[in-house]
Amino acid sequence: THCVSGCVCPHDQVLDGKGGCIAPEDCPCIHNGNSYRPGESIRVGCNNCTCRNRKWQCSEEPCLETCSVYGDGHYTTFDGKRFDFEGDCEYVLVQNYCGQQAMNQGTFRVITENIPCGTTGTTCSKSIKVFLGVSIFFNDGHSDVIQRTPGGKMPFQIRSMGIYLVVDTTVGLILMWDKKTSIFIKLSPSFQGHVCGLCGNYDGNGNNDFTTSSQSVVGNVLEFANSWKVSSSCPDANRTQDPCTANPYRKAWAQKQCSIITSEVFSKCHSQVEPNEYYQACVDDACACDTGGDCECFCTAVAAYAQACNEMDICISWRTPSICPLFCDYYN
Repeated sequence: THCVSGCVCPHDQVLDGKGGCIAPEDCPCIHNGNSYRPGESIRVGCNNCTCRNRKWQCSEEPCLETCSVYGDGHYTTFDGKRFDFEGDCEYVLVQNYCGQQAMNQGTFRVITENIPCGTTGTTCSKSIKVFLGVSIFFNDGHSDVIQRTPGGKMPFQIRSMGIYLVVDTTVGLILMWDKKTSIFIKLSPSFQGHVCGLCGNYDGNGNNDFTTSSQSVVGNVLEFANSWKVSSSCPDANRTQDPCTANPYRKAWAQKQCSIITSEVFSKCHSQVEPNEYYQACVDDACACDTGGDCECFCTAVAAYAQACNEMDICISWRTPSICPLFCDYYN
């Protein structure tokens, strides 16, 4: 009913949030706090999403989900639940021998062996066994294949991809190993809800991932993880002491080195992959590896965050001649 001083947009335009006016159809889309102009695309999992009329329009391809294990017992399940577990034994990472018909209908099993990698009781995954009718053993940077049934086509292919050894199977499982302590397992959507082990049950719900080998859901990490040990003669794992408390002289060095994860170097990735959990895991590992290979533990922890960024299609060039150098000519 009366005039109000100030700036307004013409009747057919709207404010763009930056002091200008745009047509409504030119409004941006928002994702993880970043704005994108109409026509711009982002990757969400294995799908492309394009901004149109202020809304995301996404393809709906079924995606392979990833379970990762790295460093000093850091696990992320297929459903995205993170936990730490340090046990000195062999454990089932993932298998489809689950439930009532467990022994008859399974086709694969992946087992990891954890061994001590520091004086504070910390353990790292050092060897992997893959069973798919054929047995594949990975240890000390090498792979050995033991064929049970002579003749016939091998149900997998092993190849090198940069620093990773990749096992591509015909059953819908892909395993990537950095020949040290990082393991990434990718499973096709056909296995959703049909697997079990430390990688969880892959049903889209991280709240029930702590399912023991007897198929009961528990809240305790130790009870869950100890149930998946392969040999009953192994002792149950107990909570180990905080490595930075045990090795206080390493704490400042660890925090300084690992701050690269929360620094400007990875800033492009921070809105896509939460860095703080990876930073804390890095500090723990850098404190724990006190029997040699301390830089290797640090590099593995940073590489795990870089790999998570890579999964979101954000490629970070973080290695330098002084920080975890890689001789690309050699690996290529």
